[in-house]
Amino acid sequence: SRGLGDVYKRQTENRQESPSVMKRFDARLTDRDFERFSRLVYEHCGIKLPPHKRSMLEARLRKRLRAHDLHTFEDYAEMVFAQEDCTEEMVKLIDVVTTNKTDFFREPAHFDYLVQSALPFMVNRFDSGIKQPLKVWSAGCSTGKEPYTLAMILQEYQLRMAEFHFDILGTDICTEALEKAVLGIYAADKAEPIPTDLKKRYLLKSKDPGMRQVRIIPELRSMVRFRRLNFMETDFGFREPFDVIFCRNVIIYFDRPTQERLLTKLVDNLASGRYIFLGHSETLLGLDLPLTQMAPSVYRRL
Repeated sequence: SRGLGDVYKRQTENRQESPSVMKRFDARLTDRDFERFSRLVYEHCGIKLPPHKRSMLEARLRKRLRAHDLHTFEDYAEMVFAQEDCTEEMVKLIDVVTTNKTDFFREPAHFDYLVQSALPFMVNRFDSGIKQPLKVWSAGCSTGKEPYTLAMILQEYQLRMAEFHFDILGTDICTEALEKAVLGIYAADKAEPIPTDLKKRYLLKSKDPGMRQVRIIPELRSMVRFRRLNFMETDFGFREPFDVIFCRNVIIYFDRPTQERLLTKLVDNLASGRYIFLGHSETLLGLDLPLTQMAPSVYRRL
């Protein structure tokens, strides 16, 4: 295959002929390039890109073409697959491919169950959150709305039980999403699902009324740690198991074999008698896992 030098040489030559440049800049993703990119994404992070996702992939990859001043998907593919650039550019490629859909208090029944059933059980049975912090993992946290929702819920619980304390980790594969999560700044309308009393306690309004933004207060932001994590990693590197894992509306992007491998690893990082929360559209039917269902899409490890 051609090296990066050849790619950039061709770009320079093509820029001298503006009609050719315009034509090539508007080039479409070929069958071969779609297959190469979809296979690469699947092997790297487990996300399956079926044929009907082709137009989505093409539109999102154009961001990377513009970033590198490239004019064809073939040139971009050659750059990505070049040994020396693969690691850095793969992070950027995964950033544009991943879907970052998240909301505050999404699927609110889960938070009700956590407060009313799961927390009292774990506190009474295991002294979770008393002897040592309750360890909570928001897996696939996107821009941070789920872990910050959990922080609000758990902080409210702590107000009623002073000796209770907790630690929250949010992970995602998308670096851009994690950068937004760390900042904790959101459009004001995105905070609508948050109850009014919690908005008053945990959100700051922008001093510029034209901005229409809110920010999570520093005290709450300090309660959540964020790190990048690829679910395809063999070892997630956690030293201790978690008491609560939220991994909701994540496994729907994987095929069944990948779902089973991921869920097995999640359960391996969940302490016995503790809870994992999945999305309402996700099922464990047919999977052999040491879990018992406690409520819709809520499971406890045996």
